[in-house]
Amino acid sequence: MQTSGLSPLDCLSPLDAVAKPFLKWAGSKTRLVRVLRSILPDGNRLIEPFVGSGVVFLNTRYPHYLLCDSNRDLIALYSILKAGPQSFVETCQELFSPEKNLPDAYYQLREEFNACRQDTRRAALFIYLNRHCYNGLCRYNKSGLFNTPFGRYERVYLPAAEMLAFAKRLQDVELKTADFRVTLSGAGAGDIVYCDPPYVPLSPTASFTSYAAGGFSKQDQRDLHSLAVAASKRGATVVLSNHDTPFTRDLYTDASRLEALMVSRTISCNGENRSKAKELLAVFGQSHSELLL
Repeated sequence: MQTSGLSPLDCLSPLDAVAKPFLKWAGSKTRLVRVLRSILPDGNRLIEPFVGSGVVFLNTRYPHYLLCDSNRDLIALYSILKAGPQSFVETCQELFSPEKNLPDAYYQLREEFNACRQDTRRAALFIYLNRHCYNGLCRYNKSGLFNTPFGRYERVYLPAAEMLAFAKRLQDVELKTADFRVTLSGAGAGDIVYCDPPYVPLSPTASFTSYAAGGFSKQDQRDLHSLAVAASKRGATVVLSNHDTPFTRDLYTDASRLEALMVSRTISCNGENRSKAKELLAVFGQSHSELLL
């Protein structure tokens, strides 16, 4: 296993020409785009089992993409935006007004979202919740109900231009709601897989794994590792992100390459309390920089 370390400045310096996603997302990889692009090799298809806000997709260029997530609301949103970008943006617009940026309105619309079964309305409400809730935190309880509290922002805007740009990129992309086990089982020769799962917590009180009902356990982390190894043996290159902990160091001991990083956390509402955390990028198969050697 090749182990190397990058200076924190490699991750935290200003990024040039980085397209930002329209969704707020815990753990977004905007600050790591340059590092990831230096590691991800050329290939026929990029597969993302945990697509999240899609920042890696937006900032790479592969002939084909398969974007997946177990969060049905997320993939449904992308599918609806892809099918009718302009009309969907117009549908969302009426939810972005000063009178809807108030606690009572927020909690009423959150309740509507949790009961809603009409796809387009639910997707529009998902955008509203994402922009108005606390730090854009997508969180569900064990019953599958969205439960993030109101964010109390002075001004909230609909990211219409970003949504339309994202929709343009989606036109030739395959989207699927799928568990990572299903997605990774189909990866093979010519595929590049980037996995950004819910991270192993740094402490017992720091866990955030409920981006979808059911959470993400240590056994899920072990299953993800096993499937990454299996996919690399079929000819894929798999890159995994996670916190740098004794658990992940032990789990990724068979990686062909490890990169240690320091990355700012952005989940706190108080900027002064946003600390830096150690992260790992584990590569199974060949990375771009190795192919250049």
